[in-house]
Amino acid sequence: MPLPPLNDLKVLELATILAGPATGMFLAELGARVLKVENPRTGGDPTRGWYHAREDGQQLSAYFSCANWGKRSGELDLGRERERLEALLAQSDILLMNFKPGDEVKLDLQPEDLMQRYPRLIIGWVTGYPDSPRAGFDALIQAESGFMHMNGPPGGPACKLPVALIDLLAAHQLKEGLLLALWLRDRGQGGRLIRVSLWETALASLANQATNFLMTGVEPGPEGTEHPNLFPYGTILECRDGKLLLAIGRDRQFERLCECLVDPGLSVEYPHNAARVRHRETLRERLKLLGRQHSCQLLLEQLLARGVPAGQLQTVGQALQGATPWSAGPLRGLPSLAFSGFPRRPLSPPPRLGQHNDDPWGPPNSDAARPGE
Repeated sequence: MPLPPLNDLKVLELATILAGPATGMFLAELGARVLKVENPRTGGDPTRGWYHAREDGQQLSAYFSCANWGKRSGELDLGRERERLEALLAQSDILLMNFKPGDEVKLDLQPEDLMQRYPRLIIGWVTGYPDSPRAGFDALIQAESGFMHMNGPPGGPACKLPVALIDLLAAHQLKEGLLLALWLRDRGQGGRLIRVSLWETALASLANQATNFLMTGVEPGPEGTEHPNLFPYGTILECRDGKLLLAIGRDRQFERLCECLVDPGLSVEYPHNAARVRHRETLRERLKLLGRQHSCQLLLEQLLARGVPAGQLQTVGQALQGATPWSAGPLRGLPSLAFSGFPRRPLSPPPRLGQHNDDPWGPPNSDAARPGE
């Protein structure tokens, strides 16, 4: 079996919750040895205690499991076991941490000092805000960056996204920075600090909503599932026996939608996207009347056959029917990599707290579980 691209790279993970651990799991999937250092006085990563109810009564943290496959766990008190920590740092290629600005001073883990002592060390540091000592929480960042203000139905309450999306986007930013740092280190440039904040990540991820405001001065507001620049994109079409979601991005697609709805004249009346956006309220009602005359499954088949972007509304369980999760007894988890082109190792289950105290680095992904086993 070909070796994965990051084979035996050593990653010391001092990070907790989601953004940092998700980055560590990504590196583990690409072959790195990831040692998750956890404080025994606090019970380790806080998400170990974030339980989700199970029918069999078992207390297993699905939240912790989602970002910690393929790692080893070693207990270490950062404030009291300095010699052990330094020994681990000396062997590490990457250090992951998510201390609040200022805490790195209290723990004597200032990046500048670490890189002087370990010139090849690459440090990935996630914070909530660029310079503030405030702790960063995904819900707060969603609220303060405008995501919650835009999310939800028109006229309804502000809504948080149902996953910690800002954390996950920050993890992607960190992964990109770390991979670039590794590439440069292999070309003789040594280690470096890659710093990512949830706040800057959120602003960078506002994308077209940010430019909508910057170019027009109009404040983006909640529009439900719909798109501010396209119609009908994100529009829910109510059929006789179910609902479809439309994602029309081209005038030709709208023309074919109207043909499938047996009202081709509607596309003559609204041939261009600008007119459809301007008259979306009227057009939405007309689409609703037309949709109720059709069977959901039959209409979807017709739309897909004509190249019209549409899909059914599904639950998470329905969406996961075709997935192949990691499996180890009651533990289940999805691979985080969504790209191909590189070999990867099967991952070991999320570790118990302190499971690898006696052999911190050990062989990569020992006791691995393959998807579906």
